[in-house]
Amino acid sequence: MSTQTEAAPAMGATVEMTYREAVNAALDDAMAEDPSVILMGEDVDADGGVFKTNAGLPQKYGRERVMATPICENGFTNVALGMSLTGIRPVVEFMFADFMPTAGDAIVNQLPKYRYMSGGQFSVPVTLRVVSGAGGRFGTQHSATGESWFMAQPGMRVAVAGTPAAAYELLRAAIRNNDPVLVHEHKALYARKGPVTRGAIAEIGKAAILREGTDVTILASLMMVERAMAAADELAGHGVSAEVIDLRWVRPLDMETIGASVAKTGRLVIAEEQWHEGGWGATVISNLTRNGQAWKSVPRAVALYYDTLIPYSPPLEDEMIPSAERIVTAARKSVGQIPA
Repeated sequence: MSTQTEAAPAMGATVEMTYREAVNAALDDAMAEDPSVILMGEDVDADGGVFKTNAGLPQKYGRERVMATPICENGFTNVALGMSLTGIRPVVEFMFADFMPTAGDAIVNQLPKYRYMSGGQFSVPVTLRVVSGAGGRFGTQHSATGESWFMAQPGMRVAVAGTPAAAYELLRAAIRNNDPVLVHEHKALYARKGPVTRGAIAEIGKAAILREGTDVTILASLMMVERAMAAADELAGHGVSAEVIDLRWVRPLDMETIGASVAKTGRLVIAEEQWHEGGWGATVISNLTRNGQAWKSVPRAVALYYDTLIPYSPPLEDEMIPSAERIVTAARKSVGQIPA
């Protein structure tokens, strides 16, 4: 990872970065641009943070702006709320998505409701950075994505970063926003590389079409974006043209982009690293169907196996996480190449 002593790329320049570097660059750029932005959370100032996303920031901005907290998520998230009401823009790091329920009161009852309960007198510019996902052999209590847990909460926006570009652009957009935003990063993607445009800001609620196609739409989030792209490459060898959409936002969902794609292909495969029941994939299918979408084939969901917890065993964890092969099979069933 590049150090803070190296010259940063000029704003507007597109450079190759790892996903980890993209998160670091977004934090660095936001903190340089606005002195009210601070970073707080468990061990955020210790040797670059647990996942090394914060390297160089304590040295550059001082520990008054990069603040280590006690192990008490509900406590420090509510502290961030109080800070935001005084003009500070806190970025709160959750070491694992699985820890979000311990801050349930802050996330459900406080952050998204404060503007409404104040009659619009206060904004709550708090960003929650959540380290999500399996694949790291952390066991069932440290491997959830949590991406759909709070999607039904009015007043809260939820972002999911599937590429280095998304990791940078979504975090920049979240920090600038005057309402609370959950930004999910995937721990298995931190070493992945991709082009990042320094200074780019994501449009809130806008998905990204990463690959155009005509036969089937594959809608993916987080690590499933990478696997959906790999599946699309394999599907091309079978004569299937797949359109791949990086969801980017769970709340609000970009039903306009999704709907236009499915109207073109008539087929949909959901790729999500969570249980399908109660998630964004089920909501997307419901919204499309309620809006009168005519299906050429029933929509399919590639997700974690129903009613099974994520195991610690490496072979079992790998089997549990949706693979590119499972996405390929679902898409080929959708177009009739494989019996359903």
